[in-house]
Amino acid sequence: MSELPALPVTFRPGRTRAVLLTAGVAIFVVITTVAMLLEQLTPGEKLSFVFTGAILFAVLALLARVKVVADESGVTVVNIVSRRHLEWAEILQVNLRPGDPWVFLNLSDGTSQPALGIQPGIAKERAIADARTLRALAEDRSLRDLP
Repeated sequence: MSELPALPVTFRPGRTRAVLLTAGVAIFVVITTVAMLLEQLTPGEKLSFVFTGAILFAVLALLARVKVVADESGVTVVNIVSRRHLEWAEILQVNLRPGDPWVFLNLSDGTSQPALGIQPGIAKERAIADARTLRALAEDRSLRDLP
């Protein structure tokens, strides 16, 4: 990769996100509509339908929030229910092997951090390009940090 993108750069699974959010809205609207159309339901039962639809939407929205943000200070990995900031020096390797569900970051403390913001699900080529870009950024930043 000859040209690195300007920082900050955000990686997220755009198509997957669109599908999840669209499905969440559709599920909420359908469940709410059904609840309002069923005349035999009590107001409490209707409310429980709406609440169930809202919970389902919230779960899909959590799944859609994943992203990886690279900036001058490092990489912020936002997964389903967690957020972690990593300094560039902490990232030893960026991996997306065939069959991996998402990128894994091998870290200097011997652990691996999943980065769900780059996943080959619906858009495999995009995920591969994003993984290569993040790898190039990590390599470039680690070279800058050498004495």
